[in-house]
Amino acid sequence: EPGECVLLRPRRPVFARICHPAPRLMPCIFEYVYFSRPDSYMNGVSVYETQLRMGEKLAAKVLSECGPDHGIDVVIAVPDTSRPIALQCAYSLNIPYREGFIKNRYVGRTFIMPGNRSKGVRMKLNTIKSEFHNRAVLLVDDSIVRGTTSTELVSMARDAGARKVFFISASPEVRYPNVYGINISSSTELIAHNRTPTAIAAKLGADWVIFQNLDDLEDCVRHLNPRLTHFENSVFSGNYITNDVTLDPLNGGKPSLPSVPSDHDLLLDPAREPAAPAA
Repeated sequence: EPGECVLLRPRRPVFARICHPAPRLMPCIFEYVYFSRPDSYMNGVSVYETQLRMGEKLAAKVLSECGPDHGIDVVIAVPDTSRPIALQCAYSLNIPYREGFIKNRYVGRTFIMPGNRSKGVRMKLNTIKSEFHNRAVLLVDDSIVRGTTSTELVSMARDAGARKVFFISASPEVRYPNVYGINISSSTELIAHNRTPTAIAAKLGADWVIFQNLDDLEDCVRHLNPRLTHFENSVFSGNYITNDVTLDPLNGGKPSLPSVPSDHDLLLDPAREPAAPAA
């Protein structure tokens, strides 16, 4: 339940308690874009249907910013999470969708991979050169975080013969660290930190880059469940729902967190704590 904390300890009963006086559900919006499988349902919302709406919103933004003469020949998804998004984007733009990257299924995600991520991208993906040769390709990905993966993707597309490479992200610019479980520890490691979309495109080596609007992204989920009125969107907005996080500009934009209390301070009234089972 929202606001519920569960404590698991060896040889003791599971202990759960609502820790907030007025809890409300604020799901992480990034779950719907990146982490969840398309066949998942979260909070009464189909992730697949949400991602189709993301593709529609992205197509509308491409037409808004570039007009009908955008020059795109083909839409190519970055596997696997962006496929539904790219398919619907291509359909909405009336442009062919093609599989241009083939994934090595024995390599993990580079977003959460330590060390040399650019090498990991080359190990993870191969190109189908005929889908890139002499074409203006639109690459669709769920997000652009550090930019390492995206830079390699643009480079691989050009190496495969692409005449132009455009890039769109189903997420807004990731500008702030995450303190709720995602491996983003500081602002300065993020490619969107203190950069405009034009500067990001130059950094990636792309002809242009377009990001989803945060309002549009949230609307994709809210449309399917109007009861979800608020979301945890701190990596995009810098607004932390616990109201106890500050960013240190002198330390690479790393977050400063409050001290974590002991389990008794956090949860338990010792007089009501369940007793340990008999040995």
